[in-house]
Amino acid sequence: MSIRFRTSGRDEPEINLIPFIDILLVVLIFLMATTTYSKYTELQVNLPVADADAARTQPKEIIVSVGKEGRYAVGRTVLPSTDVAALVQALQAQANGQQDVVVVINADSATSHQSVINVMEAARRSGLNQITFATQQPRGR
Repeated sequence: MSIRFRTSGRDEPEINLIPFIDILLVVLIFLMATTTYSKYTELQVNLPVADADAARTQPKEIIVSVGKEGRYAVGRTVLPSTDVAALVQALQAQANGQQDVVVVINADSATSHQSVINVMEAARRSGLNQITFATQQPRGR
């Protein structure tokens, strides 16, 4: 007696494409919703040519340092007086009659607000209208 084993025919694995098509449609809708379309104008414009490096000239800077005790230094010269009139004279001497000079204020973080206002007032009286403040990056960056 011989026993016959039946060999079952293996079914081929079937790939269901419906979930795949659903995902593709969702991705397509997402891309269509987030894409920006730019409109090109009908007018053709040729821009003029300019040499940008020729216009880059650095203005003269006068550096005014303000210590935490209210003392002033214009350039590298420490002023003996802390009044606005002495500061005006020092700024005018540094500017040499030029009006496009930038006053850079380096004030200590512990200095009084009035000391910084005195520098701004002296710059106004000297005819120097461009003022900027020097800062530094916080430590740990």
